[in-house]
Amino acid sequence: MLTVIQKLLKYPRLTQKYPDGPIDTSHFIGSPVINQEQCNRCGACAARCPSQAISLDKGSNDIGINLDECIFCVLCEEACPIGAVTMSHRFELAEEDRGALRKGALIIRDEAVPSVPYQVMCDKLKAKIRHQFQRSLHIREVDSGSCNGCDYEINALNNPFNDVERLGISFVASPRHADLLLVTGTGTRNMQTALMKAYQATPDPKLVVAVGACACSGGIFKDTYATSNGIDQIVPVDVYIPGCPPRPQAILYGILKALDRIK
Repeated sequence: MLTVIQKLLKYPRLTQKYPDGPIDTSHFIGSPVINQEQCNRCGACAARCPSQAISLDKGSNDIGINLDECIFCVLCEEACPIGAVTMSHRFELAEEDRGALRKGALIIRDEAVPSVPYQVMCDKLKAKIRHQFQRSLHIREVDSGSCNGCDYEINALNNPFNDVERLGISFVASPRHADLLLVTGTGTRNMQTALMKAYQATPDPKLVVAVGACACSGGIFKDTYATSNGIDQIVPVDVYIPGCPPRPQAILYGILKALDRIK
């Protein structure tokens, strides 16, 4: 007992405040941003992009980034000879409509001042969980053919730093006990039937969240014989979380955003 008390005094509280409060993002590698005025449309970034997420139209001089395909690899920033591409600290990128992550539809949000106070948002979402499900939100994670990068980040939601259960969110072993499916991977040929059965086994009202570039669009594996270009070709998707892999906080943001789809 004395040892336990000594450790409690030695180590401070580790659990972050997010989403009850803002979090320091200075060390985050977020989404890439192209300075449209500075960019000279040389195409160096598009040529280096491994997932072909950067779209450049030489005719109209139109350039943009499809965040649903972007893997946040920083190569575009390194390849740009004039520094027109930079990596931001934005991680709250989840969208209900995949089109909102596509070129020309991206909205740069003000990170410093959220539109809704964090505490208010969190209280509303907790109340929504209680009202809709009459209990904690139960999540079943489904790997539809991933590299396990996104799965590692999902596992981190349960560590002492993130502690997602403090929000009334827990993971379950069966889709029959789940309210929300958290899907990673590209939806490979061998996993398409399994994903569909997991979706069918989940009771209504059910939500589906696509986690990572592979689940959103196929990522670097898109347009191959063995994968799907996004799991929305297999099951309906309520929220898309871009990244490769997205941070635990980005996944948590996507889960909370999915809850807002419940009417």
